[in-house]
Amino acid sequence: MPGYPTRLAPSGTVPDGTTELWKDRKRYLWLIGLVVPSLAFVAFGGYAATGWGVWFWVGPIVILGIVPAIDLVAGLDRSNPPDDVIEALEQDRYYRWITYLFLPIQYAGFLAAMAVVGGWDAFGILADQPLSTLDEVGLAISIGCIGGIGINTAHELGHKKEANERWLSKIALAQVFYGHFYIEHNRGHHVRVATPEDPASARLGENFYQFWPRTVGGSLKSAWRLEKRRLARRKQSPWRLDNDVLNAWLMTGVLWAAVVAAFGVEVLPFLVIQAVVGFSLLEVVNYMEHYGMLRQKVGEGDRQRYERVLPSHSWNSNNIATNVLLYHLQRHSDHHANPTRRYQTLRDFEESPVLPTGYAGMIVLAIVPAVWRRVMDQRVVDHFGGDVTLANISPRKREKYLARYGGAVADPGLVTGAERLPRPTEGEVLAARCPSCEYVYEVAAGDEHEGFAAGTAWADIPDDWCCPDCGVRDKVDFVPCEPERSVA
Repeated sequence: MPGYPTRLAPSGTVPDGTTELWKDRKRYLWLIGLVVPSLAFVAFGGYAATGWGVWFWVGPIVILGIVPAIDLVAGLDRSNPPDDVIEALEQDRYYRWITYLFLPIQYAGFLAAMAVVGGWDAFGILADQPLSTLDEVGLAISIGCIGGIGINTAHELGHKKEANERWLSKIALAQVFYGHFYIEHNRGHHVRVATPEDPASARLGENFYQFWPRTVGGSLKSAWRLEKRRLARRKQSPWRLDNDVLNAWLMTGVLWAAVVAAFGVEVLPFLVIQAVVGFSLLEVVNYMEHYGMLRQKVGEGDRQRYERVLPSHSWNSNNIATNVLLYHLQRHSDHHANPTRRYQTLRDFEESPVLPTGYAGMIVLAIVPAVWRRVMDQRVVDHFGGDVTLANISPRKREKYLARYGGAVADPGLVTGAERLPRPTEGEVLAARCPSCEYVYEVAAGDEHEGFAAGTAWADIPDDWCCPDCGVRDKVDFVPCEPERSVA
């Protein structure tokens, strides 16, 4: 769908009083997202023109200084695409090519930076003297910032069903040695989000420096367990190339080895610096997205489970600057409800808790724990109507928060029974559809990637299995349907 006005019937996602004529006002603003991977060349050009080493620190300057300032003055955008136009927006390939273009620019800057650190004067900026160690560290940190934003591009691509986009996601992650994110985020975080079991959901009272080792180590372990379990269903060892954790790490190993071979072993410390900065930038965003949020337990007896993910389980922001830079990542509630939905169609929800500013500004707050607690803790308590026992509280701070905000000691994940769980499917099922993303499991075809051979009965699918495409719905949620494919 091009950017021309489209005449639509009134839609539930459009606020009262809006016009019937709708077009994507951010259509060309999304191109601003390509500014981030271009920052390496901004650094080279600025240094060549002025000789000032500060240009090599352009990454943190832009992300922690300029973008938060723009967010404060650019205002909010709460406009939603009407229901009638979502399908056309999803099919418009213009939006996909913006994410595809991020990768070659990202890697051109990455390789150019490693060349400069290795002493190659490809840009004519080393004619007078080599870079100082401080300059090289600044350049590595800036490249890490670009790689961290690149993880967001990988996040957008990795949720899609097309195989080429999933591979592009792994390529984007290779720079920062975080390929296991491809598995853990989709099949771990999206399943356990806003629960104590999720290493990527921050707890009330947990500062970022406590969260960082828990999420980095926990996510890695979770990704390995998920792939080991998948391959075990195929009666295969996890030590094989079609283990998506191993093949993602192998991509990084090949990339880094090639960089070291081309530019010298002296670039290795800077490869490590940019990787740590890159995945730390991802994790500080993870920290803020679900801070203190907790899904309650529903059901009775052996049928208890966490309630489905709701818009109220994610912190949102409508600050336009960071939204166009991060492909609507800040509309996180809709993303968790519809993980395969493309960024241009994500919507704002009235019931979502709202951050006081955009993600870039919140990163600044998160790295200063005392300021973060002052800004966010009361917001968490207010979100739960003053009942702090409904929040996901850090175990080491639980008594302290109960004493400060009141409330009896309650188990995390309080059983509420508010949601009626679907009954397990009875009788023979030849096919079942995920009600969230329309993935269909067919008994005759099976799902080889998931470890289910052709002919594996629906009753033999483990009860704890969830949709491999969206991670939102469990087996018990699937709806029986007629098979769509024929198997020879």
